[in-house]
Amino acid sequence: MFLVLSSTTSVYPPRTFTLPCAATAYTGAKISARRKSRASAVSLHCEEQTFVPEVEKAVDSLYPEFRAVDNLVARNSARVLKAFQNARVGSHHFGGSTGYGHEEAGGREALDQAFAEIFGAESAIVRAQFFSGTHAITCALFAFLRPGDELLAVAGAPYDTLEEVIGIRDSDNLGSLKDFGIDYREVPLSADGGLDWAALRVALRPQTKCALIQRSCGYSWRRGLSVDEIGRAIKIIKGADLIAGSFIKNPGGTIAPCGGYVAGRKKWVAAAAARLSAPGLGVDCGSTPGDIMRIFFQGLFLAPQMVGEAIKGSLLIAEVMAGRGYKVQPGCRVPRHDVVQAVQLGSRERLLAFCEAVQRSSPVSSFTKPIAGATPGYASEVIFADGTFIDGSTSELSCDGPLREPFAVYCQGGSHWTQWGLVLGEGVSPLGDCKVASIWLRFFISCAILQTTSVTSYELHAPNVSGNCHRKRMTLTGSRAIQDQIF
Repeated sequence: MFLVLSSTTSVYPPRTFTLPCAATAYTGAKISARRKSRASAVSLHCEEQTFVPEVEKAVDSLYPEFRAVDNLVARNSARVLKAFQNARVGSHHFGGSTGYGHEEAGGREALDQAFAEIFGAESAIVRAQFFSGTHAITCALFAFLRPGDELLAVAGAPYDTLEEVIGIRDSDNLGSLKDFGIDYREVPLSADGGLDWAALRVALRPQTKCALIQRSCGYSWRRGLSVDEIGRAIKIIKGADLIAGSFIKNPGGTIAPCGGYVAGRKKWVAAAAARLSAPGLGVDCGSTPGDIMRIFFQGLFLAPQMVGEAIKGSLLIAEVMAGRGYKVQPGCRVPRHDVVQAVQLGSRERLLAFCEAVQRSSPVSSFTKPIAGATPGYASEVIFADGTFIDGSTSELSCDGPLREPFAVYCQGGSHWTQWGLVLGEGVSPLGDCKVASIWLRFFISCAILQTTSVTSYELHAPNVSGNCHRKRMTLTGSRAIQDQIF
């Protein structure tokens, strides 16, 4: 989860994170050269295709978008490299610390410095002690707000896990913003899913001390906000002061094992750090084991590449699933401002089937079946598929969704786009296939009821889960043979 928090102070210059879209097409072939006496010949030995044909076709068509993503990855990688060089990152920074963290060898400060430069902020803290994005965002909110203040969400309803933090849902008096006398309002999105600019211009009140801008769609059917949109909103609000989120998502490059971050104005970063630790302790305490500190640096360095692969995967999902007749958000081949790709599956059964396909295609716990159920922080029954090396690291490969209308699945991550190519060969079939399958089943049952004893020969064209047709010739004698083929 990623969040921007604004107050009525200075504005940071917008940073370009517009993500067009992703890599080279897979040919599924091997070329070998063979020289003859008078001429040379090239023979093409076709190997078994890794992807189903519709995925192959989509990959071929997306080559320009894949290439554009690679160019963006190169630019952002250069920017990260420059930040590491300016922070003079060295192997001695990977040593970590124990206990209070007072004997830390400078890695904590170097990581914070590099992170702040990458995000264009005055200051930053990246800490293992943040155990989720919701935790980091909560510290940022409590850094700003005091009793009698108002929090204004300018991009519609926030992510489910923030509802109890704010007090939208009852937190049993465990310390939500509402429990501390902090009011909350939200500006609904416009009809096109973007910010409602007219409503935002008149939404600020004297008691509005903090505006919350959620870039990602969460579980709302809308696209992620662009940097330009966020910049325009900030100008209306009069300032951008903090950003906060999880380090096991995009910034951790799929390998960070824990942590979160807060970055922005130095004054407010220090206030958020005091909420994480205690007033007076701030940013200069807290131990981090050496193995984790090294991975923090390495994950941050790999982040542009991993985000690029996730964007390629989102393009591929949109292309294939739209071709199967499903609504997708964002649409096919439109600029990406977030790594999340949403697909409206239309039924509980299809949502469950899609998540099961993702789990089967995961490197970890592929043998398990995801089960929908109640999850702390979520208002609805939710299903998650995330066979990841790091628990909750959705940037590796994941999908999830609430079991409610319109039964949308929210896909993200992938350390390489080909992971989604494999998943899509296992995923749900095109809209309408269930009706075809039910017609064939009724046909079979009718044959069984007739108790025919004649020999029947016919061809069956039955669509499988990937949308391809299996052709099978069967010669059946009597109802028992038919029943054996069905059941």
